[in-house]
Order: sequence, then C-alpha cells, then structure tokens
Amino acid sequence: MMYIRKFVAASLAAFSVYIVYFHIYRSHRLLRTKVLCSDTLPSLIYLYTKFFSRAMSSRKGCLRKTAPPNVKVEAEYTVTSCRLDSVSLRRFCSAAGYGWDYPDTEYRDIPLCFPEFLCGRLMLMVLTDDSFRLNPAGLVRISQSLKTFQPIDELKKSRFSLRAQVLLYRQTDAGVEVDICLSAMSRSGSPVWESVLTLLSNKQQRGGDRGSTQRDRENRPNEPDPENMKEVQLRVPWRTGLLCWWSFFDHSLYRLLSLPVKLLGFRSQTAPGLWMLSTCLAEIEKHKGVEAVTAPAKVTAQFKEPLLIPGDVVIRIWEMDRESDKSIYQDFGFQMQQHRGSITHMVGMIHRG
Repeated sequence: MMYIRKFVAASLAAFSVYIVYFHIYRSHRLLRTKVLCSDTLPSLIYLYTKFFSRAMSSRKGCLRKTAPPNVKVEAEYTVTSCRLDSVSLRRFCSAAGYGWDYPDTEYRDIPLCFPEFLCGRLMLMVLTDDSFRLNPAGLVRISQSLKTFQPIDELKKSRFSLRAQVLLYRQTDAGVEVDICLSAMSRSGSPVWESVLTLLSNKQQRGGDRGSTQRDRENRPNEPDPENMKEVQLRVPWRTGLLCWWSFFDHSLYRLLSLPVKLLGFRSQTAPGLWMLSTCLAEIEKHKGVEAVTAPAKVTAQFKEPLLIPGDVVIRIWEMDRESDKSIYQDFGFQMQQHRGSITHMVGMIHRG
C-alpha cells in the first residue's frame, strides 16, 4: 500500500510539472513573442483559462480606459509556416454548406470563409491578450468585410502565414464595437485573403440589438429584383449546432455553455455567423458558378437577428450590374431570412473585380 501511495504521489507531481511547464509557463513565454510558428502554439488549456478569467473579471459592454503598463496598445499576433490540412478543410466543408466531398477537383477554389476557420486559435490569442480592452465573452458579430486578392488556392501550394490584429474600438449606444482584422499571406508575403470582423460587446446582451442602425442603412444592399432573384429554401436541423460547436471557432462564452442545454431539447442554440455567411456563399457558388466568388472579390455582410436552430430559412440571391472604369462588373446581393416570416438574419453583397 505504501508503494502505491508513493507511486500515486509521484504521478501527480509529474503531471503537475507537465501542466505547469507545457500548458502555463511555455504558453506564457510563447505569447510574449507575438510572432509564432505553427508547430509551437500556446496551449488551448492556457488560452481558455485566460478566457474564463478575463470573462469573470470584467464587465460586458465597457471599454477599459487604459491598457496595462508595458504592453502594446493593439493586440496583434502572427503565425508563420502554416500548412493546409485536408482533413480540416473537408470537416469545414461538410459543416458549412459545401458537402463533405468539396472541393472535388483541383480546379475548385477553397471556400472564402475557410481562412477564418484557420484563424480560430489566433482569435483566441487576441481576445485573451493583456492589451485587449473588452470582456472576451459574449461578443456578437454584427458585420464583416472580406477580400480576396488572389485565389485562396494559393494557400495549397506552400506554407503561408496568418495574422490577427485589433484595429480600433468604437463607443455606441448599444455598447462597444471592436474591429479585428484577420489576414492570410502567401509564403512570399503577398496578401491572399483579408477579413475585418466587427464585434459588439453589448451592454444589455439582447440578440436583436446589433448596434449602429445608421451603418446598417448605409451598407444595406439594393432591394432584390423579383425577375432575377433566386430563392433557396434550407432546413437547418438541430445537428447543425452540434457540427458548428466542434467545427467552428466561436468567440462567445454562450457557445461554450449552450451545448448541454441543446442536448436537453431546448430550442436555444443559435447558428454562428461564420456558418450563415459560408452557407450563403456556398449556395451562390452552386447556383451562379464558381466565377461569382473567384478572386479578386469583396464580400460585405451585416448580421441582423440570431438564427435559432432547428428551423427553416430562405436564401435569396440576385444579380446587379455595376460600371467601374469603363468596365461592367456583375455583383451579387444575398440575404438569409426566416422561412415564411419577416425576420432577416443576414444581408450581404459580393463585389466583383
């Protein structure tokens, strides 16, 4: 019995040393460099510990006035030597509306939203950085602007870099908004993909209050023309929430705590904004062709109301001609709306050329 106790004590001591060194000390040292290699990233255990600590120690919807001493004002991290993982790509495609067999040939481009999926840990690093001035829990995605400078398939050819950085904070009536830029660069350093996410730390945490209505009016696409509008009806089953829970990174504490509630049968699970945007882009590609989303292109989207699942939605797609520099480009508008209802979950546009 004495030997068993000594063995257990030695095992616990060794495990404690492992946790302290690999998941705390080593991760803390790595985050101080700001530029990391994809093979040596900080532990998720350490990052989620910081996430919950920050979530419990700061108020939502309040901007910390000053950053801690001796830290950079804007959080920024870069991960180099990244490699495209075909398993992650197929997992994303399976959950994001493309199907498990996408891309089926080498001629099809990587989905436009896939680089954001690759930036999941980078986002967590930014949101838990000492210089990040908001509570990382409960952030609501209210808008997004996505650009492709060259085909995303460029990331297949060799190693690439990912970067995440805070651009600015804005005080609004609903709370505080923050713009976070995610970007992917080729091995030579040329930009391939960029996305600016606008997140809201809401004072009242009401799903329908999404911030600045003035900006929504300015960025709202033209009303669709019934003559050229395509409607796609989709059933969003409850398992979509389960797939998104482990397939997508979602920087909301609610996402981490809502799975047990969903499994008990309560209809409180919501689809992530990344899933809604990716599903719309997948349907546009299916019905309008891959040329509709081929680089160079810019996608803008505003997220209105949360999408409760299970449920039924209608995706509407329409075409618009735009003249620029004596050339005519074909743009596309799209929206996701409640089936047989008046609730709009998301509206967006694709600008070509």
